[in-house]
Amino acid sequence: MDPQTARRPGARPSWYGPLLYTAVASVVLVGVTASGTTHVKAQARGGTGLVSSSSSPTAGAQAADASSRTPEATVESVATTASPTPTVPAVDRNALLAEAMESVAVEDGARVSVAVLDPESGQRAVYGDGSFDSASIVKVDILAALLLQAQDAGQELTATEKSYATAMIKSSDNVSASELWDAIGRAEGLAAANERFGLSGTEGGDGTLWGLTQTTAADQLALLQQVFGEESVLNEASRVYLRGLMGDIAVGQDWGVSAVGSEPQFALKNGWLPRSQTGLWVINSIGRVTVDGHAYLVAALSQGNSTKAKGISLVEAAARAAVSSLRDADV
Repeated sequence: MDPQTARRPGARPSWYGPLLYTAVASVVLVGVTASGTTHVKAQARGGTGLVSSSSSPTAGAQAADASSRTPEATVESVATTASPTPTVPAVDRNALLAEAMESVAVEDGARVSVAVLDPESGQRAVYGDGSFDSASIVKVDILAALLLQAQDAGQELTATEKSYATAMIKSSDNVSASELWDAIGRAEGLAAANERFGLSGTEGGDGTLWGLTQTTAADQLALLQQVFGEESVLNEASRVYLRGLMGDIAVGQDWGVSAVGSEPQFALKNGWLPRSQTGLWVINSIGRVTVDGHAYLVAALSQGNSTKAKGISLVEAAARAAVSSLRDADV
């Protein structure tokens, strides 16, 4: 026997280690079943029994997938499958105003138009069309035109012009209105200013007849925006000046749109004119009112009224209906 192959009693042959490794590896490989489950079998140390364990690739994949589901992913999944938010139909505010006006009594032969704006939301509504004699509400337009001309010239109103303006707005003095009508260039000067104010349906009266200026409720609402709004061709000083005069109307001339307000803060200008040919009254009222701390701009025009009192009742009722139509729609 080759001395190198000789071994001591009990010693393991040199081929034992590799053969044992191969045998164990064979057991492990044979343990992979068609179902995909791996069975690992090994000789228990110090015994003849086999230790067996198993693991499922499918279960492992599920566990890994679950661990990858973050809260954000879950929310995104829910959001993409949630029902879309239903579209809220637009509110037809003109229709709501027309419905509100159904309860307003109008004499036979009379007609009325009213426009309202919520400056905060920008919502507005208009009822009625056609032109109306302006009567004295044109005095606001005359003063706005005068102030715009002064701005363009880089000047302020003269003391005389201020005196006329105060009497014209606060007391509705006609002589003062005629003086300032001439000062702005009458109908031509009014038209030039109104083009910049955005009034497209107003036409100045012929010659000295400023009270027969033709206008619409929508145009008067646009004029009020120039006076009370921030986006105006009138500068802040001009707007503050006009607002101050409209907020200090003489006692007895503070009817009209002021009937809407639940608070004493209002600024307005009214117009009243009995037509000599028919004896019927033109009654108009424009201004800003406050209801429960919320401001509205309102213009109510009417003609064909049998009396001044009935005309006043008509424009006040129309103004209430106009403001309520906006308030009810927002509830």
